[in-house]
Amino acid sequence: METKRQQQTGEIIKRNFGIVLQQEGSYIYGSEILVTVTQVKMSPDLGIAKIYMSVYNTENKQAPILQLQENIHRLRQILGQRVRKHVRRIPHVQFYLDDTLDEMYRLNEIFNGLDKDKPTMDIGDYTPPEE
Repeated sequence: METKRQQQTGEIIKRNFGIVLQQEGSYIYGSEILVTVTQVKMSPDLGIAKIYMSVYNTENKQAPILQLQENIHRLRQILGQRVRKHVRRIPHVQFYLDDTLDEMYRLNEIFNGLDKDKPTMDIGDYTPPEE
């Protein structure tokens, strides 16, 4: 269970890192790929921010995360400039792929496939059960 302070700091990091990605992301992983910050979890001492991101418009979803990891020092520096008045220490950031939406789409396809396999019944085919 996260404390209120962890949640507040996580929300500040989430908002500001999203802006950093809008400004710097196209230089790192290209303009055709869309990366969004979905969630930030803070460690109890607020020293580590685990940033979960969704990646769109690419088959290899891990590649932009690895490219962000290569530029972590520059991204942390830019993030630090944005949040330095809100936090005491600039947290170290760790990037994680959030595949929740991909999983949701996969499950929707499975459920839609089940509906197609199920035979439909016409009103004319219905016979009431005998008593």
